[in-house]
Amino acid sequence: MSTVESATRYIFVTGGVTSSLGKGIISASLAKLLQARGYTATIQKLDPYINIDPGTLNPYEHGECYVTEDGAETDLDLGHYERFLNVPTSQANNVTTGRIYQSVIDKERRGDYLGETVQVIPHITDEIKHCIKLLGEDNKYDFVITEIGGTVGDIESLPYVEAIRQLRWELGNRCIVVHLTLVPYLAAAKELKTKPTQHSVKTMQEYGVQPDILVCRTEKPLNESIKNKIALFCNVSPAAVIESIDTDSIYRVPLLMREEKLDLQVLKKAQMSPNCTPELQTWEEFINRLQNPEKNVKIALVGKYVELMDAYKSIIESLIHAGTSNKCKVDLKMIHSEHIESGNIQNLFAGISGIIVAPGFGERGIEGKISAITYARTKKIPFLGICLGMQCATIEFARNVLSLNKAHSTEMLPGTPHPIIDIMEQQKKITLKGGTMRLGAYACNLKEGTKAFDIYGKLNISERHRHRYEFNNKYLELFETNGMIASGINPDTNLVEIMEIPDHPWFIGVQFHPEYKSTVANPHPLFVNFVKAAIEFNNGKTN
Repeated sequence: MSTVESATRYIFVTGGVTSSLGKGIISASLAKLLQARGYTATIQKLDPYINIDPGTLNPYEHGECYVTEDGAETDLDLGHYERFLNVPTSQANNVTTGRIYQSVIDKERRGDYLGETVQVIPHITDEIKHCIKLLGEDNKYDFVITEIGGTVGDIESLPYVEAIRQLRWELGNRCIVVHLTLVPYLAAAKELKTKPTQHSVKTMQEYGVQPDILVCRTEKPLNESIKNKIALFCNVSPAAVIESIDTDSIYRVPLLMREEKLDLQVLKKAQMSPNCTPELQTWEEFINRLQNPEKNVKIALVGKYVELMDAYKSIIESLIHAGTSNKCKVDLKMIHSEHIESGNIQNLFAGISGIIVAPGFGERGIEGKISAITYARTKKIPFLGICLGMQCATIEFARNVLSLNKAHSTEMLPGTPHPIIDIMEQQKKITLKGGTMRLGAYACNLKEGTKAFDIYGKLNISERHRHRYEFNNKYLELFETNGMIASGINPDTNLVEIMEIPDHPWFIGVQFHPEYKSTVANPHPLFVNFVKAAIEFNNGKTN
């Protein structure tokens, strides 16, 4: 191929009419289709909020905070990117307005602009363009897909749309704009309405950007007449009007986009060869198992944000992967930890074959989590504790098995006489929230003969972290002599990574977040084995 043909193409995915239409899933699905045709692709998310990253955002504000291998706290859409593509992301894959402005201000303070007046155009837009093109340096990828957060027309999005306008002139056919919009169905009139899409595209045009492809989110199929109408009013060809109909699973979206030929439209606009028919056999097999389970199992997820599904997005998706791997449908029951009391715990967990205690920060709902763990331990129900869930498991064990009645974490009770969980000594003087975190991938050595070793099948693993407090090794010998052992240890710091109870059918707490590494192609072994144990527990109840 010539230099132009081999140069990286940049695809921008914008949204109109309303938020939460699924730009991240469309971006991941398009990347999956391009990947299936033999092309390399990566996806980045540009978020318009002024926070530096979502690390300090309340889950009620922004859902789950996803963590990359290199320790970046990012938008939850990066989890979708990794789960679909099975390719790790990094700090460069998520950029916020806060980071853009911080970088520009730092340059101004250093004198990089030589006394110029620093303005949105060109300085902010230049920084945005630099971040966008960073992933395409050295033509490492055939396609860099950039999802623009928010909705076109929002004041926060204006600099990003302006950066796209500039890049269209700079890159020519190497720049493609995919605009995701809504075609609502009015039940009273029994018809789909195209006017919101027309207005959304008109807003884009006012900013100087003409979309190349329209992806229309809809609950009813779009007929040819509607597609032609949208095409006529929005200056695109009818073939470039893509239907994105509501579906029961996000994992079906790549197949739906293949049927609608979204990837072919992108390749046509980019003047690139289709190469071949997309190779999606493994994906189709996954969908077939997902839609045709041979059995069901009921698992409880205990947390304090359970009314907001996005707060535990990666855990929920990991259970879907693990269930599918076991040819099983996981019926997930979300249980609010603040609602757990001794009088209702039997009813809350009736019919449950596995219990997960979720990660989190702060003391709200802690005692409910500890009660749930007591129930799982004493009733021999398979248990998985993640991060704070693992910490609560050790506190529960200390109180109820070791008789250390006032055992706690210094995060919740700074004056506890038995600080089973404590902050790392080197971090006690750090005051900035982000600076006290252990973030990203860390090594872990597993002990032979343990359940953790059996699950992973190897001695050395690497998992991603996002936490501030650690198990206090002063208590480790006491724990191990009384039935709870450390089966995973960080080789550099000797910090405890995994705790388990050998005489329990399946009781494991992990300090890390295994959910960040589970993908469609590689379901995480901890979740796969946990679901398998839950199935066995359920079979034991029914036999």
